[in-house]
Amino acid sequence: MRKHIFNAGPCKLSDSLLENTSKAILELDNAGQSILEVSHRGKEFMAIMDETVAMMHEVMNIPDDFEILFLGGGASMQFAMIPYNFLEEKAFYLNTGTWSAKAVKEAALWGEVLEVSSKDKEFTYIPKDYDIPADMDYAHITTNNTIKGTEMLNDIDCPVPLIADMSSDFMSRPVDFSKYAMVYGGAQKNVGPAGATFVIIRKSMLDKVVDRPIPTMLKYSIHVEKGSMFNTPPVINIFAIRETLKWVKSMGGVEAMDKLAQERADLLYNAIDESKMFKGTVAKEDRSRMNICFIFEDKYEALQADFIKFAGERNIVGIKGHRSVGGFRASTYNASTIEDVEVLVKAMNDFEKANA
Repeated sequence: MRKHIFNAGPCKLSDSLLENTSKAILELDNAGQSILEVSHRGKEFMAIMDETVAMMHEVMNIPDDFEILFLGGGASMQFAMIPYNFLEEKAFYLNTGTWSAKAVKEAALWGEVLEVSSKDKEFTYIPKDYDIPADMDYAHITTNNTIKGTEMLNDIDCPVPLIADMSSDFMSRPVDFSKYAMVYGGAQKNVGPAGATFVIIRKSMLDKVVDRPIPTMLKYSIHVEKGSMFNTPPVINIFAIRETLKWVKSMGGVEAMDKLAQERADLLYNAIDESKMFKGTVAKEDRSRMNICFIFEDKYEALQADFIKFAGERNIVGIKGHRSVGGFRASTYNASTIEDVEVLVKAMNDFEKANA
């Protein structure tokens, strides 16, 4: 029986991705080879790569003046590559949680970092009243906080090139790429399985820093020139990304994903707000639709392990909060269904009736 999966990433994937990728592992399109065996420079995989890039442009409405790369190293590698390629003097970073804090740390190795942070309230809100100076080399934001559960749902205006880590909410809503210089993220949330990193970069950003030698593997222009194939790309992950894009398109595109994201989040947040046992953890106006975090009221804290077990008996997995914060976290990415959330809500209500 398929479980109700709320893992934060790797996370639940679409049934069509799982089915088609498993078939390709056995044999790719009557090629007599598995997707794991084909040459990454052979015609079979080159067709997959070209289609994946084209579909990403189509599904996300990405303009032609952006290049799309699929790299290794996760978003964490991008934390270092971004300042290495773009930071000459100083950059602006909006620090809204654990991952943006890691990005700040890497950037500080190359230049001055002007940081605006919500650390004063343990990253439970998104800062609002701040200015981005016009003399910054770029500004960096993290649109979704997977650990604390906050999210930026609007594309902000920015006077300098704007770079966004969208690891955990990319493809959950339309994005206005006219406002960005670069968007990137680890694929293991809405885009596909772990192992590939998507980088969507405006062509005018390439080779911005000319007086610093940049190692070949860390230089964006090299990866663009080589079509993401300077070294062997994560072949099966790119195949799975293509399957995700096909699925999103068949479901009605990112507009449909946006609507479903709101419906799932409303259902679960309403249950949390109406509960006498559970409560939310972040400012309501900044609540994430991808990572819904909640805890017990103080007098019920001792029941945490009991609820995890109770949920598990109903085939619910992945709701334990991040080890750094505790509590509960239901990650409701694109492949999560309304039924998944309904089962979780019923478990919460039934547990409350039995224990409150």
